Amino acid sequence: MKPLVRSILHVQVAIPVGGEDKARAFYGGLLGLVEVAKPPELAKRGGCWFELPEGTCGQLHLGADPDFRPALKAHVAFQAAGLAELADAARSQEYEVVNDSGDGTERVYIYDPFGNRLEFCADD
Repeated sequence: MKPLVRSILHVQVAIPVGGEDKARAFYGGLLGLVEVAKPPELAKRGGCWFELPEGTCGQLHLGADPDFRPALKAHVAFQAAGLAELADAARSQEYEVVNDSGDGTERVYIYDPFGNRLEFCADD
């Protein structure tokens, strides 16, 4: 049977209600993602959306969750150029960074301001 799923349109990560400014500083400022406007009806719910680079899954949606709990195991994994520089920049802004290259893949986990774990693998 031919797969019915062709691509991922977006990935959603939960943030606490009211966390948009911190999210913009991390996802827009540190990671350099470009924010895109949410449709007006969805904007009422809070959160924010970011465009991912061309050739990736499309968008990263940050959804405001009144019962927020950080994702400590489930995560999004990104390929990143300049992995060491990204990790250094994250540390300098006091985000938690964990190196994990045990299987030979150069990677770090960076925790967003809300404690969500994000994986970054070297783009080589």
